[in-house]
Amino acid sequence: MAFAKNRKKQQRWIVPSGLEPTEMDRRIIAWEAKGKLVPTPQLIKTKSQIEGIRKAGQLNTAVLDTVAEKIREGMSTAQIDRIVYDYTTAHGGTPAPLNYNGFPGSCCTSLNDVVCHGLPSQDEILQEGDIINVDCTTILDGYYADASRMFVIGHTTPERQRLVDVAWECLKTGQQVCSQPYVFVGDLGNAIARHAHANGYTVVRDLCGHGVGLQFHEEPDVEHYGRKGSGMLLVPGMTFTIEPMINAGDWQVCGDEEDETGWIVLTEDGSDSAQWEHTFLMTENGVEIITH
Repeated sequence: MAFAKNRKKQQRWIVPSGLEPTEMDRRIIAWEAKGKLVPTPQLIKTKSQIEGIRKAGQLNTAVLDTVAEKIREGMSTAQIDRIVYDYTTAHGGTPAPLNYNGFPGSCCTSLNDVVCHGLPSQDEILQEGDIINVDCTTILDGYYADASRMFVIGHTTPERQRLVDVAWECLKTGQQVCSQPYVFVGDLGNAIARHAHANGYTVVRDLCGHGVGLQFHEEPDVEHYGRKGSGMLLVPGMTFTIEPMINAGDWQVCGDEEDETGWIVLTEDGSDSAQWEHTFLMTENGVEIITH
């Protein structure tokens, strides 16, 4: 679930008293000395926490697999939401979006020009050619995992299919930048934006990916544009989402005037938007995909 950008000031990296600095400590401290934004120790997950997040990720992936099996033309987005709720709760999980800051659904269903946070509705019926993002976050035993997928309903236009495909490529581009640890959020954001722009698309700037695992939304902000070397340093033990929102037109977004809840985010110019999202774990060997 996309996150409005957070500007909280970070604490310094602190080595526990009485312990010798590890190689990771030294590398983080060296970057911090150069004025770079580094994680706090609290953002580094333990082995048991990582195992819990992996299990939440497995359930989250199974939820989206179930949606993929059942989604079809003529279905309402409320029916998609019911599939998510029923499968999640039947397997011991909780849909994190449900009642989160008043959000009324178990997932976000963002159709065509809806960038993110689309509200499931009995009145919104999937039509031939629609493109829709289904975004699920699952809580299992207190751990969170988050992912979204694009679905094409029947046969769509070449323009919409290409947008969906390039949005997928943008996610994979960000993942490739994270093929080794100690890269910066700005490195992956820069690569994503360059790929989107090279294909004639734009990247939404008002919302971003985020840390996840022990809470729904944690540090760092994972922006999908930016300068190399900017943003937070990504080190082993961190869990976070990459979820670029790619617009066919301009990058600017607006709220839906008919949405009294204030959740729905639209493209300002009415163009289509597409998004894919994974949760990742940074390891000593680069990122591991936690959710698909």
